Amino acid sequence: MQFGRTYEEFEVGATYKHWPGKTVTEYDDHLFCLLTMNHHPLHMDANYAEKTTDFGRNVVVGNYVYSLLLGMSVPDISGKAIANLEIESLKHVAPTFHGDTIYGETTVLDKWPSKSKNDRGIVHVETRGYKQDGTLVCVFRRKVMVPTETYIKERGGEQPGRPVLKQEK
Repeated sequence: MQFGRTYEEFEVGATYKHWPGKTVTEYDDHLFCLLTMNHHPLHMDANYAEKTTDFGRNVVVGNYVYSLLLGMSVPDISGKAIANLEIESLKHVAPTFHGDTIYGETTVLDKWPSKSKNDRGIVHVETRGYKQDGTLVCVFRRKVMVPTETYIKERGGEQPGRPVLKQEK
């Protein structure tokens, strides 16, 4: 299974469709809200959401949707990353509700070699998330520092920290 890419493996214009999707449950949304101390009643209080909002029901907190999409992109985009350098933009385009399934895809917008170190490069990508009905819900752009093939080889290959199984005596 591929886990991330080296600089050489990224092609400007390529789009990676992340699989599988994730169905968002009420539990997922509430746990994320509690962990991040986001207690806005739009996300936590069904009575409030039903009676006082245009949506008539709880809306999944946008940063959870963003976090899901970022996580979904790791095997295709940043699994080998040295660093996430910048989140250039983040747009929540449409609401997500409990029971919606989120899917994502990332397009490579540009790439360039690092100016300070020749064993890495910068990849500029845009990730789009959409629901099961095709509605776009979230778009963000980021810059990721990724290693070159040389970097990987010099540091022990694809899985440098993986322990070797000791032989039984």
